[in-house]
Amino acid sequence: MKKIKKILPHPVLSIALVFIWLLLNNTFSAGHCVLGIILAVLIPRFTSDFWPEEVCAKQPLTFLKFSGIVAYDILMANIAVSRLILGPNKNLKPAFFNLPLDIEHPLGISLLASTISLTPGTVSCDLSEDKTYLIVHGLSINNADQIIDEIKTRYEKPLMEVFKPC
Repeated sequence: MKKIKKILPHPVLSIALVFIWLLLNNTFSAGHCVLGIILAVLIPRFTSDFWPEEVCAKQPLTFLKFSGIVAYDILMANIAVSRLILGPNKNLKPAFFNLPLDIEHPLGISLLASTISLTPGTVSCDLSEDKTYLIVHGLSINNADQIIDEIKTRYEKPLMEVFKPC
């Protein structure tokens, strides 16, 4: 087991890197598969010293469902933002709001902030010093409390299930 950990310190990351590499290149040719595998072995090995703790992701099905929800939300947000941008400026109500965090795992917080920024119309701007809230900017905010509830329910709750302490 230690030999495998030395070669693949983060096996889930390695698998994800191969798939991401192939998706980005939009091909499953032998050369890209080999290069993807090489990168998937080398990147985690060279960066493992930067990881303060072992990543212990649980509930892979929850993460898969989370990924589907995020993909759907990105699609719907693109449509909504297009309508806002092409419509009259009076429909825009940009605002900052604080998103209180219940998640404590650093990778979970990072994924939550990235998810917020990937969804068109919202950007995660900063994490508080004490890591208890994110500062988020929204393109059109009518009810910040409603958006906070949506983010916590759709994104933070599943990430808390996935990134429970090992």
